[in-house]
Amino acid sequence: MTLRNSLVWFRRDLRVEDHAALHHALRSSDRVHCVFVFDTEILTGLPRDDRRVQFIHASLVELDARLRSWGAYLIVREGRAADEIVRLAAELDAESVFANHDYEPAAIARDRAVQQRLREAGRSLQTFKDQVIFEKEDVLTQAGGAFSVFTPYKNAWLKRLAAHPEAIEAYDTAPWADKLAPAPAGHRLPTLEELGFVPNAAPILPAGMSGARQLLDSFLQRIDDYRTQRDFPALDSTSRLSVHLRFGTLSVRGLVRLLRARADHGKDGAATWLSELIWREFYMMILQRHPRVQTQSFKAAFDRLQWEEGPEADAAFAAWCEGRTGYPLVDAAMAQLNRTGFMHNRLRMVTASFLTKDLGISWLRGERYFAAQLNDYELASNNGGWQWAASTGCDAQPWFRIFNPVTQSKRFDPDGAFIRRWLPQLAALEGTAIHAPWLAKPAALERAGLVLGRDYPLPIVDHEQARERTLARFGALRE
Repeated sequence: MTLRNSLVWFRRDLRVEDHAALHHALRSSDRVHCVFVFDTEILTGLPRDDRRVQFIHASLVELDARLRSWGAYLIVREGRAADEIVRLAAELDAESVFANHDYEPAAIARDRAVQQRLREAGRSLQTFKDQVIFEKEDVLTQAGGAFSVFTPYKNAWLKRLAAHPEAIEAYDTAPWADKLAPAPAGHRLPTLEELGFVPNAAPILPAGMSGARQLLDSFLQRIDDYRTQRDFPALDSTSRLSVHLRFGTLSVRGLVRLLRARADHGKDGAATWLSELIWREFYMMILQRHPRVQTQSFKAAFDRLQWEEGPEADAAFAAWCEGRTGYPLVDAAMAQLNRTGFMHNRLRMVTASFLTKDLGISWLRGERYFAAQLNDYELASNNGGWQWAASTGCDAQPWFRIFNPVTQSKRFDPDGAFIRRWLPQLAALEGTAIHAPWLAKPAALERAGLVLGRDYPLPIVDHEQARERTLARFGALRE
């Protein structure tokens, strides 16, 4: 049965091409309206110059422009999303609301509430798979259970894709664009300032669908080197597309189609990057099936770990947040995060390991700090990455393997280029002194014009001593 009016609720899918919910709405409706809600339950408490709000707003401006090129428009509301969607559906007399699945516990609860309220009003909520290739019960063990180790999950994921190539077919929208409701006279989007925010001083990544395309085209020129160069933060070797995946300004199906074609021709870089996309879905599956991981260890026994607490731990945590640990690679990574909202994946592991294994501070505190700072913050991946580094999660780094921040620095920033970029006070240090300034000879420090404790902090912790404390901390659980 064809619907008279329907409403497409954009959330983590800020594009018009290859959009599952928009496709199904257009195919089944005479008239389709489009809306995005700035959810005050999410916005409340964010800084006025939040980079992510700026990115979303810029992406919405482009989304509206693209819809206008089709003779349509984007409705933008501000308020509690559950209330705004129900209210707007009534105003438009929309028989059904179409949206794409969201796997975060709060979003699932929100959608259930919206579905119930719409049902009570004689309307419906229809949701579709869009931000992942496989979800929920799609990839299971031979025994019918869920995976908790990545490599078997990846193998099963790839096997299922080979058996179901339709999983990455595009959802066309343009052929039915004439179903979109026309823009009313005088329609315009609210400005960033009208929403209570201001531009961030640091430039944001290229936003919207065109920004995603720009970054993808650039990455494809160097993707063949991705496997060998991806761990070196001084190199421009990563895609920078994670924020676009987070907000859906490009289609994950399109990416997988592209990567499969390259991987099938022996391109190691494409195959490696495809593995990263599968990690993303692995963590989403873990969160969806085990929502307790938001606040608890995946491995329940590790909830008994005695993390450092009190004034000294608070001071150490503040030093970590502000990039004042005395370990250059850690501090440079935190400087990049704080100033830009981006952190290289290798450095996410290094900084997380340092907080949990060198400082003995709970992964929950670090996870929350990253959640506040990362442009591409996504609950599933952030939680999974932190629990991996802390050795409390599924398929995690074994607790007795502890990153040495100096060794990591020498290996992945051998010339100190990344450190010098973000810690200019260390730029004049020569050779390996850049990785551990406290070990430098006095003459080297003098030539660099560097006074430790004044220009750059001394280490707040001795790594070898911290390592022994971490081994004891985890070892106590075995007694």
